[in-house]
Amino acid sequence: METDEREFKEMVMRHRDMIWSICKRYRLSSAWQTEDSFNEVLCALWQSCGTFDRRSSERTWVFRIANNTMISISRRINNQESPHNTHQDTAYSDEYKFHVADMIEQLEEPDQTIVRSWLYGFKHSETAQIVGLHTGAVSMRLSRALHKLRKLYKQ
Repeated sequence: METDEREFKEMVMRHRDMIWSICKRYRLSSAWQTEDSFNEVLCALWQSCGTFDRRSSERTWVFRIANNTMISISRRINNQESPHNTHQDTAYSDEYKFHVADMIEQLEEPDQTIVRSWLYGFKHSETAQIVGLHTGAVSMRLSRALHKLRKLYKQ
């Protein structure tokens, strides 16, 4: 997709809620970091527009770029912070969401991405494109990850 400003704005408008939700799910330590990460995702999308070859849906492509960008941001921030710091985001008020997010973060990649994709309603075939695995492998990994999450939840 050639980078056209109008098309880019329209794409962002179609997917902004999903992008914002992805940014918030990483529960950075402050609201401004979440806003900055949203802007970094937009920059990554702009820079990657030329790589979109329409083999997957636009939504899948946006999710992959946003999620991969957030993984990089999260790693960068975690490397800068003390391991004793806790991540708190005042935008979340539901303690259950924190608990679920903490459990998902205990999974290895690509299982975190597979579970998040499932929560967003992506088909296994779309998730397979996001993480670069076969659809059957995604189904198996999702099943195993959900089993791990159930165990963690019971603890």
